[in-house]
Amino acid sequence: MSAKTTALTVLSAALLVPTALLVPAHAATTPPAPAPPVSMSTVGGSLLGQPGTQVNLLPGAPALPANLTGRSWIVADAESGEVLAAHNAHWRLPPASTMKMLFADTVLPGLPKDQVHKVTDKDMEGVGPGSSLVGVKEDHEYSVHDLWLGVFLRSGNDAVHVLSAMNGGVEKTVKDMQAHAEELQALDTHVVSPDGYDAPEQVSSAYDLTLVARSGLQKQDFREYCGTVSAKFPGLQEPGKPRDYFEIQNTNRLMTGAGGITPYKGIAGVKNGNTTMAGSTFTGAAQQGSRKLLVTVMNPGTGGANSVYEETAALFDWGFAAAGKVKPVGELVPPKSADTSSHGSPAQSHEKDPSAAGKDSGGGAGTALAVAGGVLAVLAGGAFAVNRRWPRGRRGRGEELI
Repeated sequence: MSAKTTALTVLSAALLVPTALLVPAHAATTPPAPAPPVSMSTVGGSLLGQPGTQVNLLPGAPALPANLTGRSWIVADAESGEVLAAHNAHWRLPPASTMKMLFADTVLPGLPKDQVHKVTDKDMEGVGPGSSLVGVKEDHEYSVHDLWLGVFLRSGNDAVHVLSAMNGGVEKTVKDMQAHAEELQALDTHVVSPDGYDAPEQVSSAYDLTLVARSGLQKQDFREYCGTVSAKFPGLQEPGKPRDYFEIQNTNRLMTGAGGITPYKGIAGVKNGNTTMAGSTFTGAAQQGSRKLLVTVMNPGTGGANSVYEETAALFDWGFAAAGKVKPVGELVPPKSADTSSHGSPAQSHEKDPSAAGKDSGGGAGTALAVAGGVLAVLAGGAFAVNRRWPRGRRGRGEELI
């Protein structure tokens, strides 16, 4: 080999060294992003069981938002149940605190809101480390109304565990939630903990979370709680002194504008969540004019804490603009027990008569505002009513793929 050739070889090798050093040290060990299952449930329609984005744009329809990173999302009409667009709708993923929607839809109707409970040490067992808390204290008394404010506004796992204890215990509550999920045909959902805390095999899907939200929004109390921006929560309770109260604010940034997010016009709830396994999750309800939409986004891949809200807002904007300009890709199915005949509407059995508000434990704002500690700042939830339009002449049973 000549001296010239040797020099060129050494120079080439030297030039390659900096290039090699520029390769991130973690590049070889970073696992690829998980792919959705090839085969998923077809509840609500065969297209919803296919991986990837499903949308049928008609002439004049706006394009879907660019740069969506959620592993799974769905846009649906809250009343008709039509799914306007979806992305991996039935991918079974950790739900985080959006699981609390199922908890509330299951347990809320059975506990009178003015019932008062003195919290014990046993009630608080099992609250996971690092849980979101509203500040429930042992040996203090709380009304059911207080505790639901803690669940919906602060995503308080402490409040969830106390309400579970009042419902017969965590184990019973998990069984009740699983049974209710199956009744709603939320068949992607497997409940392990009532609060959505990370647990092996605890999963749901964008489709299921949207079904659950739609069911909950037919209950006036559910609507009021999830649509409440801020409230007073009971604090210290010392003998001979008035009870202290402190203000709590909803963690839904599309409602409050926290974190630099612009509050979304017409937002009415529903629930957000964030855990290590789940990432950020969110199901939202919004109304513009007569159109009411539900959007669920699960685990956006970029953008930090605000990305789930930003992508939800973008999908809301698209959904309102696309109304009447897309062919639905599926539907939100009715519960198994729903009467889908032309004789009456199942929504009537869930929806309270506004004139009866305050007359029973399931009443509306009259009762809610009368309970101690229930000074609420309600944005829109109390007025956001969903009347489901079931497909007529059939029960809409879903098909589940294994």
